[in-house]
This record gives sequence, structure tokens and C-alpha cells, in this order.
Amino acid sequence: MLNVSNFGFSYGAEQVLKNVSFSAEAGELLLVLGPNGAGKSTLFKCLLGLENGYEGKIEINEKDRKEMSSRQSALAAAYVPQSCEAGFDYGVFDMVLMGTTARTGVFGIPGTEERKKALKSMEQIGISRLKDRSFMRISGGERQMVLIARALAQDAKLLIMDEPVSNLDYGNRMRVLECVKKLTRDGYTVLLSAHDPNLAFGYADKVLALGEGTVQAFGAPDEVVVPDLIRRLYGVRARIVSVDGEKCCLPRLKEREADA
Repeated sequence: MLNVSNFGFSYGAEQVLKNVSFSAEAGELLLVLGPNGAGKSTLFKCLLGLENGYEGKIEINEKDRKEMSSRQSALAAAYVPQSCEAGFDYGVFDMVLMGTTARTGVFGIPGTEERKKALKSMEQIGISRLKDRSFMRISGGERQMVLIARALAQDAKLLIMDEPVSNLDYGNRMRVLECVKKLTRDGYTVLLSAHDPNLAFGYADKVLALGEGTVQAFGAPDEVVVPDLIRRLYGVRARIVSVDGEKCCLPRLKEREADA
């Protein structure tokens, strides 16, 4: 579904990423870990077609990313941001309907098919009840679900999610993550960036760890999320423990490295 090989990107003379290679198949959730400044957002911009001056190759559904038109890019991959502060008090349905712009064009008028698609996207993740609500007057968790529905209305099978749960309380965080995991069971491929390594054990099929401008590790969660990786990425000593059969990553708070 997604193949990235020997990827690299520079801002002028500053190389942000180099020799990045990884893949994700249909129905997989790939968790992208890394400290601030590791290049996660830059990688996502290139996957979405917002940046093109990269080295290496990006293939989505066996198509070269650089050979795609803007419309083809929009139909290949959809974006879910960390949050969205609408400049206008849009209705929830109108926010979701914006996802169909990939088919209608920026100045196109959504028709019956687009409206059906928006309604189906809301139904798919269980937020049909919000259809007539104001986007600015619903909870943070509900807003995040609306942004996911908007991405689904775009009709792309690759979903790029940039820290989608970082601003949410615990309950909304769990609800959004369960929704995302359900989407992978429906055949979507999800790339989700986060800072919490525990998401690897509960939700991810693969983990890509970025640090110091390159891949620090890539593979199955149990193989990638280990104490040595946490120390290298975040400068924190950690331990992996099992609680009721579920793994979790805990910091050794009294043993933090001096440069953490």
C-alpha cells in the first residue's frame, strides 16, 4: 500500500531526514515515534504531496508520489491534524463535506453523491448525531472525530494523522484511538504520530522510530519499543512491564539521564 525507500529531505543546507525506508500494508496502523524536531511532520507533508523536493521514492498503491497530480494526491492520502480551529462557525456536516473537495475541486459545488458520502463517513465512525451541531460547540474529542470523518469523505485509503490525540483528555483519547483501530479493520492504512510509546502495544501493527535525522528502528511493536530505544529517542530510562498480560512502558523516574 505504502512504500518509502531511501527517503531524504533538506531545508536548504540543513538535512532533516536521510535514508528513511519503511512500508505499511492495507489494514495496518503504523505508529511514528520521535522527539520534537525528528522530522515526523516533514515526512507527513511529503507523503501528502505538500512538499516535493525530497530524495528517494514514495509509492502509494504502487504509484510514484512525484508523478501524481494534486487531485490524485488528495485521493491517495488524507490528513487528520492535531486540532482545528475553524475561522468560521461551520456546522459539523459542512466540515465533513469539505472532504469531498478532492473530487469536486476547490470551487466545485458538492452534489447529491458528495452529500451521501459525507453522511456515510459520519455514520461509519458513529457521529451521525452531530450532523446539525456547530463544530465550535462540540467537545475536543467530538471535533477530532469530525476531522476523521472529513478525511474519510476524501475517499483516500491512506490516512495520515499528526498527533491526533495529544490535546485530548483520557476518555476522548481512548474513544478516538478505538475509532482509528476500527478503521484499520475496515481496510484503511493509518500512519499516526505520537509521543506516547504505550500506543504501540495497544494499537499499532508496526512502529517507525525517527531520531537524529534517520530511522532508529522499524518493525513490530515488541521488537522496536524497548528501553534502549526510549533512552535514545527521549533521553529517559524506561522499563517495559506486563500488567494483566498487556505490555506498557514506564519511566524510571529516579534514573533519568543527566541530559534529558
